[in-house]
Amino acid sequence: MIKNLMRGLVPLALVLSPLAAPAPTASAGVQLFPDALAELTEATEDPAGYEKSAFPHWDEGLDAADGCDTRAEVLLEEAVEAPAIGAGCALTGGRWTSFYDGQSVTDASLLRVDHLVPLEEAWASGASGWTAARRAAYANDQGAAATLVAVTARSLRAKAGQDPAAWVPDDRAAYCRYVGEWVGTKLRWGLSVDKDEKEALKLFGDGPCEETVVRRSTAPR
Repeated sequence: MIKNLMRGLVPLALVLSPLAAPAPTASAGVQLFPDALAELTEATEDPAGYEKSAFPHWDEGLDAADGCDTRAEVLLEEAVEAPAIGAGCALTGGRWTSFYDGQSVTDASLLRVDHLVPLEEAWASGASGWTAARRAAYANDQGAAATLVAVTARSLRAKAGQDPAAWVPDDRAAYCRYVGEWVGTKLRWGLSVDKDEKEALKLFGDGPCEETVVRRSTAPR
C-alpha cells in the first residue's frame, strides 16, 4: 500500500495522464479530481453476502444484432488496430494497449475486460442494496468508457480486486487516469468510499493528480 502510494507522489509535470488538463468547467461534465473526490460519500464498506453471480455478465452488448457480447464490444471499442470479426464474434488480429501496465497485446484471448471498480467493491459500497437489474446494468455498463477496460491478465491479477488504498498502476502515465476514473465511476453509480480509500485518493488529489480531470456522468435508472 505505502509503496504504491508513495510512488504516486511525483511532480505533476511527470504525470503524462491523458486526463491531466487545464481547469474545466462543471457544466462541461468534468471536474478537477479534488472537487470530484469531495462529492463522494464516506461510509463503512460491508462485503457480506457478495457473490459474483449477483452481477450477471456478459450480456448481448449495445447492439443485440452484431453477435458480440459486452466483453467483445469493449475489445472492439478499445482496439488500437481493429481485429477481424469472425463467426460468433471471434476476434483475430488487432492490437490493444493495456493501460494498467502499458503492454501491447495482439491476441484478444490474452486480454481481460476488467470492472475498474470491481464487482465486490461495488457490492460493498452500495450495490448490495440495488435491484438485480441495476447490478446487471453496472456489470455491463458501456455508457461510460471508464467502467470497463481491457487489460492484461497479469495486471488484473496484480490488482486482485483491491481499491486504491492498496493498488494503483505502477506506470506514471496511468495512475492519475486510474484514480480519476475510479472516482468518476463511483460518482456515476452513487457508490461510497471507505475511510482508507478516501485518504489514499486524497494523497493523489493533494499531489500529483491535483489537475487530473474526472469525467462526470450519471448512470441510467
